[in-house]
Amino acid sequence: MYSSGIFFSDDTILTFLDMAGLSFDVLRAGKKYRLINFGERHEFIIENILPNGDFKVKDLLTLERYYLKELVRYGQGKDFILEEME
Repeated sequence: MYSSGIFFSDDTILTFLDMAGLSFDVLRAGKKYRLINFGERHEFIIENILPNGDFKVKDLLTLERYYLKELVRYGQGKDFILEEME
């Protein structure tokens, strides 16, 4: 499902270590991203990068506008992933 990760194997054990994808530092205005956190999936485009480190985003499905930090307000779940969409 996710393209990121590192595979290790030793004849009997195969473990997949899932990585969190992109960092908030590399997000760019005008690009589309997908964020999965605590089972919720959000697809959005970055409209503005704010001076306080937050991002003004527009949801691609509902067209609602919100701040990216609202999606990670309660922390990052075990399923957290942030990836760029094509």
